[in-house]
Amino acid sequence: MLVYILVSFFYIISPGPAIFLAVYNGAVNGLKCVTVSALGNIVGLMFLSTLSISGLSAILLASSILFMVVKIIGAIYLIYLGIKQILTSNNHNVKESEKGNNRYKNLFSYFKEGFFVSVTNPKPIIFFTALFPQFLNTDQPIFNQFFIMTLIFMCFSFLSLSTYGYLANRAKGFLSNVNNVKWFHRISGGLFVAMGISLFTIKAH
Repeated sequence: MLVYILVSFFYIISPGPAIFLAVYNGAVNGLKCVTVSALGNIVGLMFLSTLSISGLSAILLASSILFMVVKIIGAIYLIYLGIKQILTSNNHNVKESEKGNNRYKNLFSYFKEGFFVSVTNPKPIIFFTALFPQFLNTDQPIFNQFFIMTLIFMCFSFLSLSTYGYLANRAKGFLSNVNNVKWFHRISGGLFVAMGISLFTIKAH
């Protein structure tokens, strides 16, 4: 179990779409949005780990068409988020634009955003499918082991996203300058686009 904890920890803290989203929300939208989005993310992870333990993810990985569909949806969504941020940076009054956009964006929309980023990322599917069987003891109840491993993974993920979001929020004084805000949107948008493109390179085997 210690090996599983270490592997999970280092996998979770490595930069990925969910972490970039937490950093963006922390810097622009505040800690409440970071928390809600992180909750959406871990619910998505629970969904993916349930697929893994039920064997459905094995079917997904075995079908190149289904796996490709998941990759395309995830990639398009990340690229969409990135382009939206880049377009925001071109607005002459970025801060007022953000206030106007966020005024109509309720907390549930941040939850859905975190959930969708999670479930359309094929990396966790591969991770759960490859990792879980190595740590399951078939002589003991499978569900209990599955529940503990999933809970550990979700806790690490929530703490990681919250920490990244908090650090970004603490550094948001940097964004008091309009030009810095524009460059932040451009860089973060470019990272989302790059992450989306990188999903196309992920293979099931």
